[in-house]
Amino acid sequence: MRMLRSVFMSRNLVSRKFLYLRALLIAFAAVFVLAQAQAQCKPPANQNPPLSPAEQASIELNGKNVTVYYCAPSLKGRKVGDQIAPYGKVWRTGANTATTLHTDANLRIGEQRVPAGTYTIYSLPSANGWQLIINKQTGQWGTVYKQDQDLGRVPMTAGSAPSAPVEKFEITFEDTHGNKTQLHLKWGDADVWVPVTAMK
Repeated sequence: MRMLRSVFMSRNLVSRKFLYLRALLIAFAAVFVLAQAQAQCKPPANQNPPLSPAEQASIELNGKNVTVYYCAPSLKGRKVGDQIAPYGKVWRTGANTATTLHTDANLRIGEQRVPAGTYTIYSLPSANGWQLIINKQTGQWGTVYKQDQDLGRVPMTAGSAPSAPVEKFEITFEDTHGNKTQLHLKWGDADVWVPVTAMK
C-alpha cells in the first residue's frame, strides 16, 4: 500500500512539474514574441520610443490562438485614403515591418481558406470598399509586397463609422461567437471588417 501511495505521489509530482514547466515556456515565448514585435516596430533610424508602437490583437477559436502583430501609426492630422493608406494602392496595414498573422487553427477568412501558419496581411483601401490581402511571404519590411505570393484577397465589409475619428490605427477581433469572429481594421473614419471562422 505504501509503495502504491509512493508511486502515485511521485507521478503527481512529475505531472505538476511538467505543467509548471509548460506554463513557464508559454510565458517565455509570449514575452519573446512581444519583445521582437517591439523591436521590429522601430523604424530604421531607431527612434525611441517608436513613432508607431507594437500592438497585437489575439483571439482563441476552437481552443487555438489566432494573433495579429502590427505597428500602429497615428493620423497626426492626415486623412485616410489620401495622405495615408491612399485609395487604390496596396497598404502595409500598419507601419514599419509587415503586419503578421499567426494562426494555430485552419481558418476561413471571408471565402478564403487559410491553413494554420504565419502570413503577412496587406490591404487595398478604396472609396468603394476595401480588400484584405493574405500573403505567404513573411519577415519583410512592410513596403515589400510581392503579388505572386498572395494566398488570396478578400472583400471587406464597411462597418458603422466611428463616433470620432480613430487617431491610432487599430486591429481588433469583435463579435466573437463560438468558432466565429470578425477581424476589424479601424483608422480615421474607417471601420472595415471580414468574417473569420476556425475550421474543425
